[in-house]
Amino acid sequence: MISKNQLKFLRSLHQKKGRLEQQAFLVEGEKSVVELLHADWKVISLYASDAFIARYTPLLQQGDYPVYPASAAALTQASTLSNNHTALAVVASPRPAALQTSGWTLALDQINDPGNLGTLLRIADWYGFRQLVCSPGSAELTNPKVISASKGSFLRIPLHVCPLEDFFSQLDPQVPVLGAFLEGDSIHQLTADQLGDSGVLLLGNEAQGIRPELQAQVNCRVTIPSFGQAESLNVGVAGAILCDNIQRLRARTSTR
Repeated sequence: MISKNQLKFLRSLHQKKGRLEQQAFLVEGEKSVVELLHADWKVISLYASDAFIARYTPLLQQGDYPVYPASAAALTQASTLSNNHTALAVVASPRPAALQTSGWTLALDQINDPGNLGTLLRIADWYGFRQLVCSPGSAELTNPKVISASKGSFLRIPLHVCPLEDFFSQLDPQVPVLGAFLEGDSIHQLTADQLGDSGVLLLGNEAQGIRPELQAQVNCRVTIPSFGQAESLNVGVAGAILCDNIQRLRARTSTR
């Protein structure tokens, strides 16, 4: 059973203040928890159903953390998910990883919706991007909605929060920096010669786009051509389309 004190602690991690104070966050649901337990992340404690514990006993025996049996009702009460009857883990907040200036980076300017950030982590993972770099004011990695929407990709794709001006200042001037604009050149007209082994795709806030002070860092403005009447695309959808076109062209180059 989950005690009253444990429940109070778990529910404190629903809020940013609690996560900062405890330097911990929640990973919820069977699939995400199992991926977590296979990864090299510090698990503080695990709360799980009897069925989950029986199914993953060999995996749990490899860990160095307490496992607390819990009913489906207690797990759902402690969880941010509307129906979590399998498991939730308390995880130590990750230490900042080293910022990379090679490979492909997805840079995000003021992406403050946690669902969008989690989706973009998943997209970066799918398309083989090396890291995400977010401007201050973006949603935090340990927000439960980010963790849930990433579907485990938060375990594989480092996320950095820093002024994007500082990140761009570290790049080689020859590195392609693609920025998403409504008035850019069609992504369908992009050529393999404009890309390379390293590069950046910069996405802005859905309402305001890329801030003017960052636009000077972009050396290739791109847009997704519209064939209908919609005013715009969700930033996650737009990010997926742009990443797909970038990697399609890079794949052609690698097979020449």
